[in-house]
Formats: sequence, C-alpha cells, structure tokens
Amino acid sequence: MYDPSRDPLMQPYQLKNLTLKNRIMSTAHEPGYTEDGLAGDRYIRYHEEKARGGIAMTTIAGSTVVARDSAQAFMNMQAWKDEVIPGLKHLTDRCHEHGTAVMIQLTHLGRRTTWNKEDWLPVLAPSMVREPAHRAFPKEMEDWDIERVVEDYGVAAARMKEAGMDGIEFEAYGHLMDQFWSPATNKRTDNWGGSLDNRLRFAMRVLDSVRKHVGPDFIVGIRMSCDEDWQKGYDRHEGVEIAKQFIATGKIDFLNVIKGHIDHDRALTEIIPVAGMASSPHLDFAGEVKAETEIPIFHANKISDVATARHAIAEGKLDMVGMTRAHIADPHIVQKISEGREEEIRPCVGATYCLESVYAGTGALCVHNPSTGREATMPQIVAASPGSERHIVIIGAGPTGLEAARVAGERGHRVTLLEASNQAGGQIRLAARTPNRRDIIGIVDWRVARLEKLGIDIRFNTFADADGVRALDPDVVLVCTGGLPNKDIVEEGADLAVSSWDILSGDIAPAEDVLVFDDNGHQPGMQAAYLAADKGSKVEIVSPERTFAPELGALTHAPYAEFFQNHGVKITILSRVSGIVREGNKLKVTLFSDFTETAFDTRLVDQVVVEHATLPLDALYFELKEESVNRGEVDYNALIENRPQEIGTNPDGAFQLFRLGDAVESRNIHASIYDALRLVHVM
Repeated sequence: MYDPSRDPLMQPYQLKNLTLKNRIMSTAHEPGYTEDGLAGDRYIRYHEEKARGGIAMTTIAGSTVVARDSAQAFMNMQAWKDEVIPGLKHLTDRCHEHGTAVMIQLTHLGRRTTWNKEDWLPVLAPSMVREPAHRAFPKEMEDWDIERVVEDYGVAAARMKEAGMDGIEFEAYGHLMDQFWSPATNKRTDNWGGSLDNRLRFAMRVLDSVRKHVGPDFIVGIRMSCDEDWQKGYDRHEGVEIAKQFIATGKIDFLNVIKGHIDHDRALTEIIPVAGMASSPHLDFAGEVKAETEIPIFHANKISDVATARHAIAEGKLDMVGMTRAHIADPHIVQKISEGREEEIRPCVGATYCLESVYAGTGALCVHNPSTGREATMPQIVAASPGSERHIVIIGAGPTGLEAARVAGERGHRVTLLEASNQAGGQIRLAARTPNRRDIIGIVDWRVARLEKLGIDIRFNTFADADGVRALDPDVVLVCTGGLPNKDIVEEGADLAVSSWDILSGDIAPAEDVLVFDDNGHQPGMQAAYLAADKGSKVEIVSPERTFAPELGALTHAPYAEFFQNHGVKITILSRVSGIVREGNKLKVTLFSDFTETAFDTRLVDQVVVEHATLPLDALYFELKEESVNRGEVDYNALIENRPQEIGTNPDGAFQLFRLGDAVESRNIHASIYDALRLVHVM
C-alpha cells in the first residue's frame, strides 16, 4: 500500500518564507500562449491545470522580458508593461487556490533575439558577437544602455511582486546576464569585461536593483549554467565560483542549475535533451553543485519519470525537482502519485513536439495529450456520459483508434476495437524502430494499459469487412485504418522504389548504395536514412526543399544532422527524383530541378527509398458510407464547439460513421489523437 508520508517526493520543503507542499515543480518555459505579451485565459488555464493536479510550484513564462528593447523571440511574456500585472495576478490567485506557489522568470534576451520585431530597436549585447540561432549582429551596450536595463530589471521585479508572485528567478544561460560573464560573448576591455569581477559587475548591479525594488524578503533565484561545457566559455570551476559569488551577497535564495550552453542547435539539445538522448544527464552534476554551494538547488533536464525524480530527492541531489515537459504530457502527476496511481501517469515520450509547436506559432502542444493548451475546450479527465450506453465499433488500433477507444470507454460506452495485426500501435511501431524515437512507443503502451483497465474488447488478428461490422450491430462506427505509403510522386519507375515503411519495418533490408527521396520533410524519410546509414549503407538524401527535413524543429533536426555528418550521408537539396529505370543490376535515378524545370543529373544506386507520406486506407469507410445515418458527414461547427454530432441525412441508416486520423489524410500523431478526443468526448 502506497504511503505518501514515506515518499520523498511528497514531503514539504521550506524555501525562505515559502512552504512548498511537495518536491515537484514545473520550471520556467514559454508555452507561447501569450496575448500581446500578456497572460490571457489560455495561459492561466494551462498553469491552473497543473495546480489542480497537485504540483507544489509552477514557474511561469520562461524568458519574460524586462525591457522594450528585448524583443520577444518566441511569444515571450512582456514584464516591461504595467498591463501585465492583472493577468499575472489572476493566474497567481487561481494557482494559490490549489495550494500551488507561482514564480516567474525574468530576463533580457540580449543577443538572443532579433531586431525586426515589434519596435525595431537594436539588439543589445555586451559585445558584437553574433548569435547563430536568431542571426542578429548586436550593438555593444553603452553606459546608458546598461544603466537603463539594470533599472528595467528592478521595475519589472516590482511588477511581479505586485502581481502576488511568490518569487522570481533570473534566466542566465545564453541571455544578457551571463552574456556579460561568459568569455565567449564578452570581449570588452572596459570595467564591464576582462576579469571575473568585471564580467559579473552587470549581474551584481541587476541583483542590487531588484532587491532595492522588492526588498529582502521576496524570493529571488538564478537559473544558470554552472559549466558552459564550451571551449570558448567558462568551465565548471569558474561556473561554481560565479554561483558562490552570488550566494556570498546574501541576496539570492536558490540556484536552478543548468549545464551547457545554447549558442547553436546541437548545444541546445544538451540543455533540452530530445528523444533518443539520455534521461536526466546532468542530475549528478546538479547534486555536485549542491554539495559545493550549500544553497537550495532546483534542476530540470529530461527528468520525465517519477522514479528518477524520487531518486533525485531521496539521495539529496536536489531540493526541488523540475518535471516540466512531463507535466505538459500529464498535469496531474502529483495527484496520481499521492493516490497510489503512478501507473496511470501519461508518459512524456520525448517527442519534443511541445517545443516545436511553440516555434511553429501554435503554442505548446503535447504529441499525445491534445488537452494541454486547450484546457478551455478539451478535458484532461474524460467525464462519464450522461446519456445511454452506445456500442462503438472502432476499426484500427493505431494511435487514433486507441485514443477513440480510451475516450469512449471513459465515457462509459461499450467498445469493440478491431485490429488486423497481432498488436496495437500502427505507424507508431514503425516510428519506434530507430533508437532516437524508441520512447514514442509509450503513446501506445499507455493507451493499451488504459483499455485493459477499462475492460475494452480488443480483437487482434481481425480483418474488418463490411459484413463483420454489420454483424456487430453498432451505434457508431469509427474508421481509424490509417494510410499506406504513397510512392506516386515519382513520375517514372515508382514501382522500382521501396517505401520508408519497407525499411523501417525490416521487411526490406537497406542495400549497399541507397538514395532516399524525401518529399515529405518529416520523420519517416529521415528514419529510413538513419537505419540505412547505421547498417553501413552509403546514403544520399534528396529533397526538393531548401533544407532537408523542413518539418522538423531545430531540436529534432540537430541530432539527425549530427548523425548524418558522422556517417557520411550526402544531402542534396532543391532536387527531386523524376524517374527510375533499371541499368544492369543498378537503378538509374534522374534528378529534376523545379527551378529550371529540367533534368540535370543522374545517380546509379542499388536502392531508392521514397517518402511521400500516405494515402488514406479508406475502402471500408466508403463501403459503409451509404448505410450510415450521416453518410460519413462531420458537422464541423459542432466539432469545434464541442457539441454532439447530430447529422441525419439518411434516415434509413443503421449507425453513425466517421473516419479519423490518416484514414482522412496524412497528418501527424497529435492531429490523429486530437481527432479522436474531440469527436468522442461528447458522444
């Protein structure tokens, strides 16, 4: 029997004048939900959901900017506006009602932004050292810039105190504060550069300004890299010395420890590890900093499972453990732990879709929890249906069908799930075949476990046909059959090519010399190239795009780029495969340019792999269409407004019929699961 009183994670922690009810927190991050730089309803609901789920503290608004010339880089909160206070006050009050503390992260981005946004003000930095990610060539700060920004920090902190926040932290890895203290970015020869004392002068002035505005009792901390792990930057010895100098002032109350730097995409993945990378890689490092500094230590770095979090606290490595992305996947982690239901926690699978969707402009979205960021319309906990039980027949146990079955089961309906193969998962099982995406199988495993607990009738090795569906006498039929690979993008000789699925499934082994034609730009083509190169094939990726895999975000793209460089994979962009013919025991591939509209080169290879997404596997849907009361039609207004589907254009129909996910069109995992949730949760 689980006993919360014996669980290290469930013990309270006293941070200065603040009692935190357990040891789990969400560290600062920007979900991209701001409205004109302010916290609106979506922002508030997102953090309140974590508070409702029992988290001790949520740190909001990663990289909240303190000055007007720190232009937002990814929809950052704007603490330089007085108008920010009411929304933050509302957010804080709502979280406090659940016993959850709220802090906020303040920063000036320095060189980590661009000039062509908002007010088009110059980008500032200690020195004119360009930052690759945002591409600005910054102005070296003058004395009046420094004085102004120091005061901006203090005034912004005062606004946070007025909003009822429990504390603030400074962001100091890759931003203005540590741009001053890192030798990689501070090339000054005046009293703001050179010696460590000079390089720390700006940060110390900021700390003094903040304390002047908020007083000695308000909680103030720093999230900082204690080792830039960078030949150009500072090492562990100097990083810890920087931390100790801040502690010696008596003006900071905690350290949030990071290791590494963020000068380029590959380095950023060490601070924000993605799928395929080691879990909790810097936990031991944070524990060592704690031992050397003897100050409260927070840390978050791909700590996505409860066992690791519990170990971090039990072994005294951390005082508060950050499970930030894990709470995007499941905001109710703490409640489930405290109730002895750890096995029900929806896992973070490391897909990094949350970060990629921020940079894509949609705001943070979890690859398999479509309720996060949509708390106003999508339930985190599916309620039982107030209506009568219905028999819902679902064809296909990929992510769409599994989610539809889960939600229907939570609603209290009778569910029959038919799957042609001997196991659930669909395309996710293919995706999990490469080491960098193996954790994505958690999407399937979690749902299968939920279906077993709900007692859902799952019938494997069952090929569903129209007669079989009719015999089940369903009230609702959901066709979640997915799609099949589409090679038709090649005008001549498509039959000579194999698909990325053939390689991922292992049905066809990579040949000695492989050309991967990727006209999708997402994961499958890259995974096929990965598998082939990993097995020793000579690989060339051909893409019609201006960069390879443009649908991947920077953090997901970087490990592929590293792997391909290390394995000699050739990348050819702005080109497409127009034809494939046999030439002896080889395949002759013609490359075509969209710019000149001519064939311009050829390749002789052993194997051509084509990735052009999927075509819907929809024959069963069309066979059943005229027998359904709605003829398959979806009322989009009802779908968007969370109302039941009530179209009845065929009064002689026997059941409602819908197709979901890739059975409609080729999209992604998130879209398919969202399809299922929003249709079924109102049935």
